[in-house]
Amino acid sequence: MTNHQKSNFISPGALLPFILVTTLFFMWGIPNNLNGILIKQFMKSMEITRFQAGLIQSAFYMGYFVLAIPAGILMRRFSYKTGIVLGLLLYATGCLLFWPAAIIGKYGFFLMALFVIASGLAFLETGANPFIALLGNPESSEQRLNFSQAFNPIGSVVGVLLGTVFIFSGVEPDESKIATMKMAGEYNSFLQHETLRVVKPYLGLAVLAVLWALLIIRVKFPKFEAERHDVAGSKGKFTDLLKYPHFWKGVLAQFFYVGAQVGTWSYFIPYVQDYTGQPEKIAGYFLTGTLIAFGVGRFSATWLMHHIKPNLLMGWYSVINIFLVGFSIMIPGWFGMWAIFFTSFFMSLMYPTIFATSIKGLGENTKIGGSILVMAIIGGALCTPLMGYIAEIADSMAVAMTIPLFAYVYICYYSFLGAKNGL
Repeated sequence: MTNHQKSNFISPGALLPFILVTTLFFMWGIPNNLNGILIKQFMKSMEITRFQAGLIQSAFYMGYFVLAIPAGILMRRFSYKTGIVLGLLLYATGCLLFWPAAIIGKYGFFLMALFVIASGLAFLETGANPFIALLGNPESSEQRLNFSQAFNPIGSVVGVLLGTVFIFSGVEPDESKIATMKMAGEYNSFLQHETLRVVKPYLGLAVLAVLWALLIIRVKFPKFEAERHDVAGSKGKFTDLLKYPHFWKGVLAQFFYVGAQVGTWSYFIPYVQDYTGQPEKIAGYFLTGTLIAFGVGRFSATWLMHHIKPNLLMGWYSVINIFLVGFSIMIPGWFGMWAIFFTSFFMSLMYPTIFATSIKGLGENTKIGGSILVMAIIGGALCTPLMGYIAEIADSMAVAMTIPLFAYVYICYYSFLGAKNGL
């Protein structure tokens, strides 16, 4: 990039690639947040426990963990564009697998399909996040990434609405009704029908992913300085990353953040139903509302970063979330539900801000560093079933919220102290 280009929020001539890649943030927000709907739906249609349902997130985020490094290596060898196109095709393949999974009716097949979807998203996130961060003035990388990431919660809202409307039937038979259905020989067909309800939204996503891949193939993407070095043979090394303490502290912060976000949203519907007695569709609409708050938080944070340093804004937001989650644990019920509801607003800036701060100054190691940060998404795979297990043994969804509470404490430390080397 020239000095003139660095003065721009978006580099000249890169607006179309910026728009196409920013749209990806919307596209992966949909399956990410359909998982919360699947957890509730499969607890009903597959007759599984909260811990077992939490494995949905484990299978999903394990795809990120396993494929993030291969994604980084492939993009280091070729380009961001190559990795993004491959990611979209894997995304489409995983969505298509929902059809045979529903016909077979095996929970394990669904977990495999989710793993494939997440494998594709690992390529998308490994490519899209650093691509956007590098696409202009380095000093505005957090603002630029927060702006692009602001479209992710729009996808999240769409995903939850799709699930609430098209997956949730609103039929929640109690034990006496189930017994009656079994005596009439209707229960198995009911379960099968409930399972098949998950197929149509995923088929639609498969079509969208293929169309977007074809569109990206036709558009020329810019080359960055690090990529020109790659062509000359300098690839960067994992060991080089040991020189950057702010990076490794950022990886841990990203692990805890994703664990907090995924765990909170995955069990938000059970929390609402446990402590307010609302039916699944109403709880689903509350989940939609908290995701809207998340989106508003992203857009507002992009503006606030013009006036407040990103790490400081994230630090104060994490302090607020510590109090909100603590309140939801101590006083579960309607007030506790609203406390969790508003944590989405204050968590909204955390992922892109941690990401952009962590990769600052990595140079030719940016792609491999970005892939490790995407691997940190494994926090969602570990924290979600852990929260389900705590909820079962403590017989309290509120107590399980101690996991997000701990996560925000560490993010608070990273924001005020751990990120300083990268600023």
